[in-house]
Amino acid sequence: MNSFDWKNLIDPLFYIHFDINGIKLGIYIVLFIVFAETGLFAGFFLPGDSLLFLAGIYNRELIENVFFIDSAFINVMILSSSVAVAGVLGNVMGYWFGSKSGYYLYNKKDTFWFKKKYLVQSKDFFERHGGRAIIFARFLPIFRTFAPIVAGIVTMDKKKFMFYNVVSSFLWSFTLIFAGHYLYGFLLDNYQIDLKNHIELIIIGLVVLTLSPVLLKLAKKTKVTEDKKDI
Repeated sequence: MNSFDWKNLIDPLFYIHFDINGIKLGIYIVLFIVFAETGLFAGFFLPGDSLLFLAGIYNRELIENVFFIDSAFINVMILSSSVAVAGVLGNVMGYWFGSKSGYYLYNKKDTFWFKKKYLVQSKDFFERHGGRAIIFARFLPIFRTFAPIVAGIVTMDKKKFMFYNVVSSFLWSFTLIFAGHYLYGFLLDNYQIDLKNHIELIIIGLVVLTLSPVLLKLAKKTKVTEDKKDI
């Protein structure tokens, strides 16, 4: 088994290259993380966007340990579809969990794994955007973990939820995995830039890109609060 360090928990490559006694399990770990991040509220700290982008770059390594077809496009399609299904199932689990334990969560004390403020923020986000929140939240860390739970708490219509769930999951997985795969090939073929040599920059860039809407919203909210205090 790979040597473990607590920092590995937020390192996408640790999961992609994960093996036990030489048996590579990366594809199964990636699918479980996608399921856990959207279906288990404890999964909010796991890498999501960066994991999928890098999965697109390392798609051959992930797929060939299960089976491999001599077509890059088909293999990326299979990987993207598998991740999308894991995301759909994760959201279904989150919805079910929210519908069964909403009262408990709102009265639960904060722990390392659970922060009530994330639940409240997701509820506000959901109320503003309705069903579209499921799509928006899929591209936002933390929010994508709590959005299906909140949908369950507010008993969103199941058919409507499943529609947005499927659309958002396939859009999220195909966008990031295809972007990683084809951007890697484009830069390598045309500019001899190997993205595998710049993994840390990619992770930092994706974290900044995905968190910027959340940070801007918090900054705007803080400014409004301060302005009210000054009045």
